[in-house]
Amino acid sequence: MKPFLWRAGAALGLLLALALAGAGWFLWQRLPQREGELPLRGLQAPVSVRYDEWGVPHLRADNEADLYRALGWVHAQDRLFQMEMVRRLSRGELAEVLGPKLLPTDRLFRSLGIRAHADAQAAAMDAAQPETQALQAYLDGINQYQASRPLPLEFALLGIPRRDFTAADTLSVAGYLAYSFASAFKTEPVMTQIRDQLGPDYLRAFDLDWHPQGVVGEAARQALSPADHRGLIDLARLGAEAAELAGLPLFEGSNAWVVSGRRSASGKPLLAGDPHIGFATPAVWYEAHLSAPGFELYGHFQALNPVALLGHNGRFGWSLTMFQNDDIDLVAEHTDAEHPGQVLVKGQWVPLQSREETIRVKGQPDETLRLQRSPHGPIVNTVLGDAAGPTPIAMWWAMLETENPIIGAFYRLNRADTLAKAREAVSGIHAPGLNVVWANADGDIAWWAAARLPLRPPGVNPAFVLDGRSPEADKLGFVPFALNPHEENPARGWIVSANHQPAGARPVPGYYNLWDRAQRLTEQVSRHDQPWTTADAQALQRDVQTGYAPRTLAPVQAELRAAARDDAERALVEQLLAWTGRHDMDSIAPSLFYQWLFELTREAMADELGDAALQSLRRTRAIDHALPRLLADADSPWWDRR
Repeated sequence: MKPFLWRAGAALGLLLALALAGAGWFLWQRLPQREGELPLRGLQAPVSVRYDEWGVPHLRADNEADLYRALGWVHAQDRLFQMEMVRRLSRGELAEVLGPKLLPTDRLFRSLGIRAHADAQAAAMDAAQPETQALQAYLDGINQYQASRPLPLEFALLGIPRRDFTAADTLSVAGYLAYSFASAFKTEPVMTQIRDQLGPDYLRAFDLDWHPQGVVGEAARQALSPADHRGLIDLARLGAEAAELAGLPLFEGSNAWVVSGRRSASGKPLLAGDPHIGFATPAVWYEAHLSAPGFELYGHFQALNPVALLGHNGRFGWSLTMFQNDDIDLVAEHTDAEHPGQVLVKGQWVPLQSREETIRVKGQPDETLRLQRSPHGPIVNTVLGDAAGPTPIAMWWAMLETENPIIGAFYRLNRADTLAKAREAVSGIHAPGLNVVWANADGDIAWWAAARLPLRPPGVNPAFVLDGRSPEADKLGFVPFALNPHEENPARGWIVSANHQPAGARPVPGYYNLWDRAQRLTEQVSRHDQPWTTADAQALQRDVQTGYAPRTLAPVQAELRAAARDDAERALVEQLLAWTGRHDMDSIAPSLFYQWLFELTREAMADELGDAALQSLRRTRAIDHALPRLLADADSPWWDRR
């Protein structure tokens, strides 16, 4: 018996060793290749790729076509699964590999029109343009990698088939980027619900003008119903959850600033950028250093994009922040039983355009989705089915209504070594709205708010859902780029951008971040009376203080002290009130403050809004602006218990 057990144990051990070896081989052959030679069809000459100690590839080629083809290959071997997932999210194809749980997300993205718009844009691309040639070479490199190398482990686990990446995929991902920056989906539904169901006194905290008749006019008996409001909140929730369900990070804010050479120790401008994007593995950015005759750039790239969104070389550099302009209007359309398939626009019944798309669903039959479009844009809420509410809601979106040659714009920005070249390149960014902060070695510094800004009729407040029957939903054109907020070589010698509302002769509607970050940066930069050094720039970039907490707490110090019930609570209150707003790692005051804000918001607003609308409001920047005003207003109706 013992020899038999020994032989059985040995056989089992051998099988286990073979299984481990097989698994090791399976995983090893999928690792990125960092040395040796690889064949790549279409190269005119060899391309060298050197990886530094951080894993960043440095590519050198004899021409740009070879450079971008090789970039596609190395980017794919590091990030192919990320490319696949962001493509599927933007084109509404996640349910095909992740199952029916992702059907609502797919329906949402199909309804936004990103897929159809990208397909049309790709078909119209000019093959003679250098940005088109760069994109095609880059995609060829990705597709050659995918066709010739073992696919990542995730492809095997999820059963994802090989499928070539196309220009339409790249443009779809650009559309997702624009959508991820848009706050209108989160803000306009809840602001409209507060206006319609609670009234003007409740809007005081949000500092919004209130239309007594409602933007969707009460006088014409076209108010949104409670079911409409619930549907819009569900739509906002879907959009907020889409990236999380797909395992993709959120794009949320940024800082960028630059000081001129006459304020720096080196005599050259000093540029800093700090993109605030949620942590993810893999990261959103892909760093690569590109070099070819007449072109060099250390860039930060995103999945399926051959042009850097952030970058620098020895002659110039730039960084980005989110402009936060409102480039989406939600529009309530009017229908009735006597005019099926039509909407009322300025007294005329206009037929809805209609098309069908098929969504593949893992483990289930395909779903056919009927999508409609009004003169104001795609109808976005009917994908919710019975939960949508009776009123069709259209979406006017600058990304769908402009040329938006964003690949070409960034291709030129990657080469913009003069002020004039940078300005011209930035003018091609129509959506999403971006602040571009730029400098060159000749001493020029600049900031441009890049977007096609719509001209709305006078008096229209786009913070609310608009009435599709009236001219208020019209667009009168676009603001010329030269009139967008901007600065070029300002006399003070510095520029700051931090997602705050920009100064300018023409107010730009938007959903801007709190001004506290910009104010802190401005104070630090303007008070610095010594020539700026690299160490000074690093110290400012690591700064962890804003004035939001002290100004929010100031009106209620007496109430907080009175609410403390014992010595332990009094000590915590005093610690909170003494806090300067520094977010040091060993400080508990930040945790106290944000937990207090969370509880305060729930106690003040949950009884009026309900849980779903409150959660939607928490995802907006409007609540951050509202809380200091609310705490300073003892007579606000939000304090009442309903």
